[in-house]
Amino acid sequence: MYRVIKALNNNGLLVLDMETSREVIFLGNGVGFGKKPGMRLASLDGAAAYQAEPRNTGDTALQAVNGLAPVFLEAAGRIIDEAARRFGNVNRNILLALADHIALAVERAKDKKEFSNPFSQDIQALFPEEFETARQGRQIIEQLCGQTLSEDETGFITLHIHAALSGEKVEESMKLARLVTESISMIETGLDIRLPVHSLGYSRLVSHIRYMLMRNLRNERVTLDMEDYARQNFPEDYALAQEIIQKLEQQLKNPFSKEETGFLAIHIKRASQLAEDETKPR
Repeated sequence: MYRVIKALNNNGLLVLDMETSREVIFLGNGVGFGKKPGMRLASLDGAAAYQAEPRNTGDTALQAVNGLAPVFLEAAGRIIDEAARRFGNVNRNILLALADHIALAVERAKDKKEFSNPFSQDIQALFPEEFETARQGRQIIEQLCGQTLSEDETGFITLHIHAALSGEKVEESMKLARLVTESISMIETGLDIRLPVHSLGYSRLVSHIRYMLMRNLRNERVTLDMEDYARQNFPEDYALAQEIIQKLEQQLKNPFSKEETGFLAIHIKRASQLAEDETKPR
């Protein structure tokens, strides 16, 4: 049984689930039409349900939706639906956080004060399928809100979609992307090369660094020890891997297992060789 808190518009409804005492947003054609606060509803067939979890701790769902135009909730709902079609089950609890982000992004775009996203390329490499869904999300936002967002915004939306799939917080995913970007930059500077962003070598290296970081956060170890082999055969790459690992340890405040240095050195060597192959004249 649900008790109506507020009809957002004809297609949106905020209710209280009387069994769980949790606030829920329903989105669907006509779901809010004719609904009044206090009404009891046994079911809301055909509408998609989203747990109403405000971004700001301490806010109620009613406070959150009162500060948002319903069109932003609808846009966020459609993006989540698109993610669900591509990936299957997604956490729909990101609705309010994503809608709030969309509202701010649209406002910044109108004022021509959009944020740049220096991590967009690495976010694309880290989460390629989520990135493609985010591109579709930008089209949804343009259709519903009448505002075209910059390509940089695709990266930010990607992080919200990834959060719905992984359970990671957007801030954690952004930190991960930043550390990957910094690591790639150190590799390019240290070897005086430019890794082609859309190359296989770049994607593999980004993927390795991502999983290396995740292992550190989870206190997991790799089972393959290539430490001696990498140090003896690729001393320059090994030294660079050591430098990167040391910097990451300072930022994460958690040591890496010794095997990670050799493993990273081998990936650095492989990526640099692929970069050289791709830049050779044919």
